[in-house]
Amino acid sequence: MADELTVFEQACIAEGWDQPAKFVRDFEKTAAFLGEPVTVTARHVRRWMRETPPPSPRARPWRVIHAMFGVDPIELGFLNPPPGATVRSTALLEQEGTNVHRRAFLADSIGATAAIGLPSTTPLSTPPNSNGAVGTAHLLELREGLRSLYHLDDAYGGGDVRSLAVKHLRRVRRIINTRQYPDTIGRQLRLLAGETAEHCAWLYYDADDQEQASAYWGEALTTATMLRESALEILVLASLSMQASYEGRPRDGLDLARAAQERAARYGSPVLESLIASREARALSLMRDDAGARRRLAESMRLVDRSERGRPSPEWAAFHGHAELDYAQGLLYTESGHHGRAVAFLSAALDHQDRTYGRNRALYRLTLSRSLINAGEVDEGAAQAVESLGHLDEVESGRVLRRLTEVISLLGEADAVSARQAAAELTEYVQERKAA
Repeated sequence: MADELTVFEQACIAEGWDQPAKFVRDFEKTAAFLGEPVTVTARHVRRWMRETPPPSPRARPWRVIHAMFGVDPIELGFLNPPPGATVRSTALLEQEGTNVHRRAFLADSIGATAAIGLPSTTPLSTPPNSNGAVGTAHLLELREGLRSLYHLDDAYGGGDVRSLAVKHLRRVRRIINTRQYPDTIGRQLRLLAGETAEHCAWLYYDADDQEQASAYWGEALTTATMLRESALEILVLASLSMQASYEGRPRDGLDLARAAQERAARYGSPVLESLIASREARALSLMRDDAGARRRLAESMRLVDRSERGRPSPEWAAFHGHAELDYAQGLLYTESGHHGRAVAFLSAALDHQDRTYGRNRALYRLTLSRSLINAGEVDEGAAQAVESLGHLDEVESGRVLRRLTEVISLLGEADAVSARQAAAELTEYVQERKAA
């Protein structure tokens, strides 16, 4: 029923936090005692109280909530913990003599770690064979770590996940340089290092740190060339094409995409060829070759519909499908100034996007808001922009925040009450993030 209390709201009332303002006051006290430089607003608290499940906070507020209630926030209705959500020592709390209600829990749980799906980063366990060589089991553990990073990125974006990826890459490098292994395992370790470097690059790209992204992509491409590993080479070239278009170098983007497509044709995966064709279309669109862009995007759509006929796509390309192509079509119309046409495709992209891709959903909704405003549908654009806040609390992505800034600017230029109200709410949100 609509008037039923959520689990989080029940827990708050039991602790005496029946109003968001009371929760905010004690949250800030607890954060100060823990040494966590983070704040929370009444709006955040109201959403946590009213929504099921409540939107997951980032790592720092997660740790504060854990300390306030003395239980894992998952037991309060939140979903998986964010990356880096490690509960810290309570020594500072004890020194300050805080009256946080959960003292008994904290005394029993110092140093507890909220699981984030990554394997332990401690040194590899002693292998069963007598010479101490790294074996297949260790390789599988390291690869599972990379797979976990993919899932975290899909949900949260590159901002918080990139430090975990860099640590994972350092671990793989250390094993390569300090442990013993047969040549077959050595090749797989080097390939894994290249794939992890590529993912580090993607995460820095998503966080909008292009210099670091380029450095890691360069490392990954060197590894692919050394190992003559075409799958990794295709991935890096396609990624560099995407980056070039994003940075306003569409000619480079087109050349890189065509180099990737040449290799992908030999690989034999229709989904992979479709993804690269969409990158070609993006570059052509930015070069104002609308006819060429439409042809390549149409070919991309035909290829993805033939996904069952060829070699399966690599795991990293799992995100590519009809939602991604609807989004690409929307961008094509946006670049050519046909914002009304763009709206239909961007709406479809949002409807078709799997909810596990939290970062993409945030980006799609903000892009839809931008097109609606440019098409003259200011009220609807403002509503979509405000609704994007439901995604943004869970996402740390520089690209998404850049799109948010674009939307705020457009709303500020629109002569409508809804636009002014939305711009004020979004601006307040940006300021809260900077202070957090």
